[in-house]
Amino acid sequence: MNKPRRLDVLSAIVEDYVHSREPVGSKALVDRHKLGVSSATVRNDMAALEDAGMIMAPHASAGRIPTDKGYRAFVDQIASIKPLSVAERRAITSFLDSSDDVDQMMEKTVRLLSQLTRQVALVQYPTRTGAKVRHLELVTMAPRFVLVVMITTRGGVGQRVVEIPEELSEETLKGIRRSFLDAILDRPVGDLEASLVPAIAECEPAHRASARILAGMVTILGRGEQEERLLMAGTSYLAESTDDFNRSIAPILDVLEEQVVMLRLLSEIGEDARGVSVRIGRENSDTPLSDASVIATGYGPQLASKLGIVGPTRMDYPGTMSAVRAVARYLSRILNE
Repeated sequence: MNKPRRLDVLSAIVEDYVHSREPVGSKALVDRHKLGVSSATVRNDMAALEDAGMIMAPHASAGRIPTDKGYRAFVDQIASIKPLSVAERRAITSFLDSSDDVDQMMEKTVRLLSQLTRQVALVQYPTRTGAKVRHLELVTMAPRFVLVVMITTRGGVGQRVVEIPEELSEETLKGIRRSFLDAILDRPVGDLEASLVPAIAECEPAHRASARILAGMVTILGRGEQEERLLMAGTSYLAESTDDFNRSIAPILDVLEEQVVMLRLLSEIGEDARGVSVRIGRENSDTPLSDASVIATGYGPQLASKLGIVGPTRMDYPGTMSAVRAVARYLSRILNE
């Protein structure tokens, strides 16, 4: 049997089934797709695909639907991901450019990705935002207690009350602030500690207090910059696709709520040459997602954080892969600015 033609037949079955949710017969394939062969030849190709485990008949007299193996073969033969339309790219740009801080950007990103794909979208908070320090304030709250307030260029604001070994005068505290601010202003937050260690030596006789304040600053930015949590949007789309799942969607909703499980799953997902990763059905067999597909990719510095979608195996793989990659690339560009 002609293997390229067999893949054409498989692709046509996937496309028709994704569009209609109805089993696909040979006559419909010939009528709708320019396969260049007769219905009898298509039937023979479909029989071979069924023998190979790539399609199956849900009922004795029905047409055929793709299996997990068939979806995998279809996804693997996609040579390159089609770019989004101009309108879709413009929507991403205008939507994300209007974000004022990281929290708002993450919320907008997950909503946008869900709307573009009509699937459940997941966005892991960036492990490192690429932000720089914009402002530092040290305020005496009580004897030996200082409120540390930091603002980054991404709009993130963090604060922490620090207990210091001895009471400081306002002039001494202002001197510490000036020394620290000179060392860290417009420096990446990841370089914070290394930038401030030399500055502590300049803060005598308040060396110990300066070290405590530095520890508080590191804690503030560490919490904001390496928060292990996910945002999710679009669970209503699962309810619209209950017929696409062999079992109840309740276990899938439960695992989506288990952030530790999803973070581990996303951390295990690599990327192929097209810049995305696709895990289909039973490839997720260690989780309740064995009835679903996950499409994900990395974003941000070193692509360390992940975003993606979860949905039924019956989905528009080319379009969804394109949307996931496009949103990730644009988000990376914003965070790296």
